[in-house]
Amino acid sequence: MSHRLPLLALLATTFALLAGPVLARCAQNLVELDRPGVRLASLDGLALASGNSPSRAIITFVGHSSYQIDTPQGVRAITDYNGYNGFGRKPDIVTMNNAHSSHFTDDPEDGITYVLRGWPSKPGETEAKVDVTLKDMRVWNVPTNARAWGGGETRINGNSIFIFAVGDLCIAHLGHLHHRLTPEHLEELGRIDVLMVPIDGSFTMGQPLMVDVIKQIEPRIVLPMHYWGRYQLDRFMGLLAPLEPEFIWPDKSIIEVTKPSLPDKLTVIAAAGEGGG
Repeated sequence: MSHRLPLLALLATTFALLAGPVLARCAQNLVELDRPGVRLASLDGLALASGNSPSRAIITFVGHSSYQIDTPQGVRAITDYNGYNGFGRKPDIVTMNNAHSSHFTDDPEDGITYVLRGWPSKPGETEAKVDVTLKDMRVWNVPTNARAWGGGETRINGNSIFIFAVGDLCIAHLGHLHHRLTPEHLEELGRIDVLMVPIDGSFTMGQPLMVDVIKQIEPRIVLPMHYWGRYQLDRFMGLLAPLEPEFIWPDKSIIEVTKPSLPDKLTVIAAAGEGGG
């Protein structure tokens, strides 16, 4: 037995190292579906909604490509934080996917616990890699490339997809994505339930390519963002039509999403309304 213990320990260590990228991914679909659908919500009702499941979030569109995510334990995150999209109390976590003027700020308000930048911003840094946990929210990123503004070379790792895990509910924000994803990107992402997708069709990438990315990731819910009119949303929905998605046009910009009640089929929720902001 004494000879086997070092070998077992070595095998365990080797397995842990090999499993590292898998363990870093978002949670798999561990909860069986029971009540397909997404309901309109209010922040006041978060603690009482959906049987107090820990895998739920209140998601609010707050402008441009910024969504606010609130968890049952009171953690608030804002995506593509630019210093003016948001409302109410300050967020605990902010992500900035891309060093573009409407997607970040050099002057975040005081008191934010985590300010997470998705591009190399420190001397000698070639990519930004973050992984933080605050109460019931974990946030990490998958770096992607970005086009240089005004021409020039591609900015390697110049954008990030940020993933927000609340329990085993997994939400991803594509940021200023400029290309299809590689198998390595998809492996890092894991099982994504809710996907925030820029649909402008020009500043990020063409809508047909963005639809390809949705097909790659296979989320249950898509939240369009980064668009400026109904015509862009209508064109996007037309390109998605072969996937036969459900379409929800809520009467307000705030929804509740829970893991146990994810829809059975792809559902697009226009929480951003006519876009803008």
